[in-house]
Amino acid sequence: MIYDQLTNLTDGVHGEIIHATLHTQSRPSGKHGLAELALGIRVGYPYGFFGNKPGGWWILPEPEIHFVLNQEIAIPDLAGWKRERMPQVPDDQRFIVTPDWICEILSPSTTRRDRAIKLPLYAHYGVSFAWLIDPFAHTLEAFALHDGMWTLLTVLSEDDTVCVAPFDATSFTLADLWG
Repeated sequence: MIYDQLTNLTDGVHGEIIHATLHTQSRPSGKHGLAELALGIRVGYPYGFFGNKPGGWWILPEPEIHFVLNQEIAIPDLAGWKRERMPQVPDDQRFIVTPDWICEILSPSTTRRDRAIKLPLYAHYGVSFAWLIDPFAHTLEAFALHDGMWTLLTVLSEDDTVCVAPFDATSFTLADLWG
């Protein structure tokens, strides 16, 4: 079974099952990790664990999202759920509630998969918002799902101010993600 292959990957390699295919990759670069950590803080603090206003979200790094249990599994770099839709975080690694927001941090080895395979998958399963962050080009692309299709909300770069749905009740500088 393909899920058994996923659970038996060697250390330092993680995988996803998309369209019945196991996709693997090694651990991310330093720039990728820095952008993921910084965004997790910038969004997670006011919206997730520690925020009172606006709050109301679970923001988690690299959750194992099971769109179809053990058959269609994606691991975005960050994902967020409104707590009203997912009142508690699961006890194990399997998240079966579709996220309200995902963020993929692009790298040369994942850009094609993130754009051409994972974005359509997220749209198919009804993720409402998607952000693509490129720590090498210093850009953020934000999308909203309308009638099953992604609509580009904005493209930001370098040190632009980020005040974008679904996290538009606060703002931060995109340069915070580049270190």
